[in-house]
Amino acid sequence: MAGLVNNLLILLLVFQNICLGFRSPLAVFKRYKDTSRSLSSECLGSDRPVVSLGLSDFALDIRMPGVTPKQSDTYLCMSVPLPVDDEAYVVDFKPHASMDTVHHMLLFGCNEPSSTESYWDCDEGTCKDKSNILYAWARNAPPTRLPKDVGFRVGGETGGRFFVLQVHYGDISAFRDKHKDCSGVTLHLTHQKQPLIAGMYLMMSVNTVIPPGEKAVDADIACHYKRFPMHLFAYRVHTHRLGKVVSGYRVRNGQWTLIGRQSPQLPQAFYPVEHPVDVSYDDILAARCVFSGEGRATETHIGGTANDEMCNFYIMYYMEAKHAVSYMTCTQNANPEMFRNIPQEANIPIPVKSDMLKMTHGHHEETKDTDKTSLQQAKKEEEEILDQDFHIEEAVEWPGLDLQLGQVSGLALDPENNLVIFHRGDHVWDENSFDSKFVYQQRGLGPIEQNTILVLNPSNAKLLHSMGKSLFYLPHGLSIDKNGNYWVTDVALHQVFKLGADDKEPLLILGVALQPGSDKNHFCQPTDVAVDPITGGIYVSDGYCNSRIIQFSPNGLYMMQWGEESSSGKARPGQFHIPHSLALIPDFSQLCVADRENGRIQCFRLGSGEFVREIKHKSFGRELFAVSYVPGGLLFAVNGMPYPGEAEPVQGFVMNFSTGEIIDTFIPLRKSFEMPHDVVASEEKTVFIGDVHARAVWKFASTERMEHRSVKKAGIEVQEIKESETIVEARLKNNPESTDPLKEQEKQHLVQQASTGVSFVLITTLLIIPVVVLLAILVFIRWRKTTVYGADGEHKLDSSSGRILGRLRGKGGGGLNLGNFFASHKGYSRKGFDRLSTEGSDQEKDEDDGTDSEEECSAPPPPPAPSSS
Repeated sequence: MAGLVNNLLILLLVFQNICLGFRSPLAVFKRYKDTSRSLSSECLGSDRPVVSLGLSDFALDIRMPGVTPKQSDTYLCMSVPLPVDDEAYVVDFKPHASMDTVHHMLLFGCNEPSSTESYWDCDEGTCKDKSNILYAWARNAPPTRLPKDVGFRVGGETGGRFFVLQVHYGDISAFRDKHKDCSGVTLHLTHQKQPLIAGMYLMMSVNTVIPPGEKAVDADIACHYKRFPMHLFAYRVHTHRLGKVVSGYRVRNGQWTLIGRQSPQLPQAFYPVEHPVDVSYDDILAARCVFSGEGRATETHIGGTANDEMCNFYIMYYMEAKHAVSYMTCTQNANPEMFRNIPQEANIPIPVKSDMLKMTHGHHEETKDTDKTSLQQAKKEEEEILDQDFHIEEAVEWPGLDLQLGQVSGLALDPENNLVIFHRGDHVWDENSFDSKFVYQQRGLGPIEQNTILVLNPSNAKLLHSMGKSLFYLPHGLSIDKNGNYWVTDVALHQVFKLGADDKEPLLILGVALQPGSDKNHFCQPTDVAVDPITGGIYVSDGYCNSRIIQFSPNGLYMMQWGEESSSGKARPGQFHIPHSLALIPDFSQLCVADRENGRIQCFRLGSGEFVREIKHKSFGRELFAVSYVPGGLLFAVNGMPYPGEAEPVQGFVMNFSTGEIIDTFIPLRKSFEMPHDVVASEEKTVFIGDVHARAVWKFASTERMEHRSVKKAGIEVQEIKESETIVEARLKNNPESTDPLKEQEKQHLVQQASTGVSFVLITTLLIIPVVVLLAILVFIRWRKTTVYGADGEHKLDSSSGRILGRLRGKGGGGLNLGNFFASHKGYSRKGFDRLSTEGSDQEKDEDDGTDSEEECSAPPPPPAPSSS
């Protein structure tokens, strides 16, 4: 019996040693290495992707399925599903690529690839849902080994179920022989539960600007760490052409500890942290990228194109499984002052040999091509600078201002350029609508019983179609996609809806009805929606009680989000205080956000959410409600009412998108703005503005599209429109960016005068004055003739008065020539003006005519209008 027990114990020990042998990193890697070597020349992506490495481990080969790129700078993607349903862990990566053919590779983990094809152009995207970078390789970088008992968690309930490989083929001269490429990476996975979970921490600058010719420009990133301890074991740096050195540090109690430092012009692989670094709660993670703007003729911004720059510092870390977070980011500089103490090494570029630089980037002609591309880009930007010789005015003949509407919250133009209005019917958003937790308190009223979506003819405001009855409680944002579908938000329901133009029921609903929240499935008073016409991606601004932009796939699957609430002091890029309106800019692949309470426009890259720039002007005041873009380069916006004691008026703005410069401002002539809530514009520069308090919609148009006649007098322009409607506009010399409060008040006061009947008085005065002057002269001549010269003086006085009257009736004296009279005054345009006499001549002018026509036709400025709250 004792012998039997001993034999069982021996067998148990042998089995245990075998199991430990499978888990030994060296033993596993040797078998895995031998297996991979024998198959290295094959394209295993479709034939033998999985190779068993024992009882619990296996290798997954992810390879391009024999591709031949047709042009340089081609990005190709392919996907491989995780071959098991339960949870697994990636513990090692082994690359199969050569820098002679591949510029770099990235491996992503996600749940739904962008395509089901064997491979596809990565311009279509990598994943439809949120993806995490698991691995990166470039320029013959060595394999990346994870420490013992550390793995990237995949599969199961929380890990990604697909791997997506992205391969960048830089210079394709190596493919002249038309061979097929099978580059890729082999993963070593295990089913054994890992006590330590690997993750990725990305530090990224989003607002760096590199001036042309500047020798050294620093991009600094820093964030306070507020999670459970993590241990750093690898790092990777990334910039484009202008980057010289990137360094990352942990800062604890003022002490800087180096994580890693590298030239971004060298292989951009994950390098091991030489002296492992741990990061604890309230430590600071800091990074600096050093750029040089030498050789550039224009400013360089952060972005994704070859002429843009990036500043990225990737950190691979591991945490205890129970506290693990797979992905974290840092995009701000929480403590700019501390960078005064950054180690000097962070400012010293790492020299790179020129031949190594070319090999690293895989572009033998890149320097030449970059310069050429820069010139082409600069030329394109110059061509995009718009003709600014136009002005936006209210189309006073438009009857739509008199429509009986509820609170107007959203406007849009459909594919036929019809105006679509989203209003609240008999519902009102007031102080009783929500409680302190943003839960709607007036559900007892039921949904709005009127049609909330109205489609109007933009020319005559005739109702073409209406819908939306009994669907909404408090409408807010409206946009229309390229297929004519309506996308709307309801702040009471906390939801986003997609509606067909003729459908009674929504095609898609995002969010949970009447339940505010801040996770992936809830909104809190969402404000607006924008749909990418190319990818179909959905962007939602959320909202009054959240401060974020959320991106969804075309079928409504959550993909990513960005943004945070503004902190005290100056709002930083990516921070919002009510992201209120969205404008998608397909020409530039950007999404612009009206950051309402911060009084600015922020623009971001589509797909990545990277900050591009801010547009902010003093004349915006404290609030900017809405923004709209017109293809070709025009940006329209409306601001809010000024606060007590402030001078910036509520008005509309026209801007050059490329430069951010204000081209023009405009205000209505009928009624007044109270709270303009949304703006939409067409390519013909027809603009509609909806006001939530005035419950009105105004139409504005560019004067370059109107046939008009104009007469200037006393700073007021009288315009006679083709349709026999008269517009009287008080317009000072066009200076939309003026910061003088008095001038703005003068402008408002003049417009108020115009709206109360000045036109009639002015036109009558202009016509009567010449007649009165003529009669006075004739009376004077008759009196002088009678009292001084008698009958013999008549001929002399006629000759004398002829010089005076010549200015009024021309050489022939056949009648009063108002055309010539007004033509002598500065600013007069003869366009469309019919002269009363054609007998006069502009060629004869009296040399003694010293009249200052500018002075005669000017009037003192009106007193400033009282400020209103």
